[in-house]
Amino acid sequence: MSNARKYKVGLVQMSMGPDPAINLTAAEDRIRTAAGRGAQIICLPELFQAQYFCQREDLRLFDLAESIPGPATQRLGKLAAELRVTIIASLFERRAPGLYHNTAVTLNPAGEIISVYRKMHIPDDPLYYEKYYFTPGDLGFQAVDTHVGRVGTLVCWDQWYPEGARLTALQGAEVLFYPTAIGWHPSEKEEFGEAQYDAWQTIQRSHAIANGVYVAGVNRVGHENGDVLGNRLEGAGLEFWGGSFLADPFGRIIAKASHTEEEILVAEINPNLMEETRRNWPFLRDRRIDAYSPITKRFLDPVRAWAPDGDPK
Repeated sequence: MSNARKYKVGLVQMSMGPDPAINLTAAEDRIRTAAGRGAQIICLPELFQAQYFCQREDLRLFDLAESIPGPATQRLGKLAAELRVTIIASLFERRAPGLYHNTAVTLNPAGEIISVYRKMHIPDDPLYYEKYYFTPGDLGFQAVDTHVGRVGTLVCWDQWYPEGARLTALQGAEVLFYPTAIGWHPSEKEEFGEAQYDAWQTIQRSHAIANGVYVAGVNRVGHENGDVLGNRLEGAGLEFWGGSFLADPFGRIIAKASHTEEEILVAEINPNLMEETRRNWPFLRDRRIDAYSPITKRFLDPVRAWAPDGDPK
């Protein structure tokens, strides 16, 4: 089997300050560093231009959003063209007055937007009040051809759903990127912190194994109170746990960042390993696609779920 087509991805784990302009400049610097280390596709964390503002519901924070195309995609597009790399950037999208999305764009080495993915699953948990800000995505799950390989992007809360990973992999994605903003409530860290991080990494490794693809979780790091636009949330805030990683199609962790430091991971993607893994574990071959129609139901009533004709009721 030929090893001719390999490429490198860069995962930027960074912290965010209160000034969006400074954060964008810092992201550009880290993209340059990753490209200098050979990365050909570079992914930033979720909503990297600001501290994680969804810790509270505040009408003023909608002012952070921008159109796509817009100022951020213009700057990042110029950088992608200069460095001849593909950039994946997670943005707060203003689609129309009163209509906003949590959106990831992919820019090619010509500086062009080649993919727009709007986060499909929107959480609503203490200090993660995303339903207040974001409309669920309406563009579906996607894979896109880059200059080196075919990849798919999902965003943070999407990473807990095997359906999204599967549908993206079925479109030929070799790497699933998950730009992320996830962390600990400080009061819970001692009791639950290790288990929470382990669950987060495990579910994504399972996507790699079940689909025979590479999976990249790209998280932010640092303690934040959502300090942005001159407003600071009182309270303990969130400690973003970093731990960005790349898993191969066998689920092995081949690169991993710390929980506390800004880091740039650069690692190799070998599509031949996907082929080899899927030949030995042919999960896509053995799928019973004729039997999966109930997956579109919200829940199957335990009494009425089975009928003689095999259809859910």
